[in-house]
Amino acid sequence: MRGHITKRGKNSYSIAVSLGRDPATGKYKYQWVSVKGTKKEAEKRLSELLHELDTGTFVKPSRTTLAEYLQRWLQEYAKPNLSPRGFERYESITRVHLIPQLGNIPLTQLTSEQLQKHYTLKLNEGLSPRSIRYQHVVLHKALETAMKWGLLARNVSDGVDVPRARQTEMRTWDESEVTRFLEMARNSRYYALFHTALFTGMRRSELLALQWQDINFHQISVNRSLHQLRDGSYVFTQPKSVKSRRTIALSPSSVLTLSEHKERQKGIRAMLGLPLKDDDLVFGTHDGKPLRPNTVSRAWTVLAAHAGLKVIRLHDARHTHASLMLKQGVHPKIVQERLGHASIQVTLDTYSHVAPGLQEAAAESFDKMVSPKYNGEAEPLKEHY
Repeated sequence: MRGHITKRGKNSYSIAVSLGRDPATGKYKYQWVSVKGTKKEAEKRLSELLHELDTGTFVKPSRTTLAEYLQRWLQEYAKPNLSPRGFERYESITRVHLIPQLGNIPLTQLTSEQLQKHYTLKLNEGLSPRSIRYQHVVLHKALETAMKWGLLARNVSDGVDVPRARQTEMRTWDESEVTRFLEMARNSRYYALFHTALFTGMRRSELLALQWQDINFHQISVNRSLHQLRDGSYVFTQPKSVKSRRTIALSPSSVLTLSEHKERQKGIRAMLGLPLKDDDLVFGTHDGKPLRPNTVSRAWTVLAAHAGLKVIRLHDARHTHASLMLKQGVHPKIVQERLGHASIQVTLDTYSHVAPGLQEAAAESFDKMVSPKYNGEAEPLKEHY
């Protein structure tokens, strides 16, 4: 007999599967697996175990808990393969959410049902669907690695339905609001930074990592990002993706703003006895150290409020830049290249709210080119019955 089931309690069964004869003793070896639930569930588990034995995917149950495995995975996989900031996020999600609720479960006994209950509990506690999806991404990757290491036969997170992230409304400024904000920010120490953010669509981390050698005539080369870690230290990392390493053309006003900023920076550094070098940060402290990202974001929020504008995030300067360019008829491919999106589809999906206006403008432009006699003054369509 290759396997059998023994009832142990009211809702408990033990499954024994034969692993074949022991070469040393000639006796059959058995692997025992406990199952909580009905006899039908035990029979299903026996069938799964026999299939794993037949296909060579059977993994002998281990006493290693999920917590023990995740801590090992963080050090042996996540730390060497992720950016320092990315590792911090994975470690925080694991420490705060996954280990406290699921850590005591043996790795090989973790089930899809347990994960589903965990996600539902987190949702009921008020955690956003987006945050739960982040947990799922981390856990799925960890279990996928466990399969590669031969510790698991299957990834149980594949059998879980993750809450859908709610689509948040994009908040941007129009042309007049951008002008009002820049007028309010003109005397701020961050004026050049905020102007560059609005006129290039660069990410905060890219702006704070920018060096003077990255600015050549009328364009900026994006080569790195800057992040502050929990211990207060700063790290420079590679761009977010291959497409994120890009060149952005500067407008005349951006060239003038950055030129004036450089001259002011030279004057301050001269008074400190520190010459301005090509590898110095464009946006840094007076002595050349990185700016604190959160401090910059707070300054943006305060200036927006003082200007009487709806307060949007500094990251929304990027969305504002893209939306205004698309409204002006700039081809989405150009916008994609300026933002550093991986594909034009990402750009189109992200800024789909601008699409209706683009469609109308395109229709009118085509009409003016092919049927100029109408000049866009045709009467509205009438219903015909």
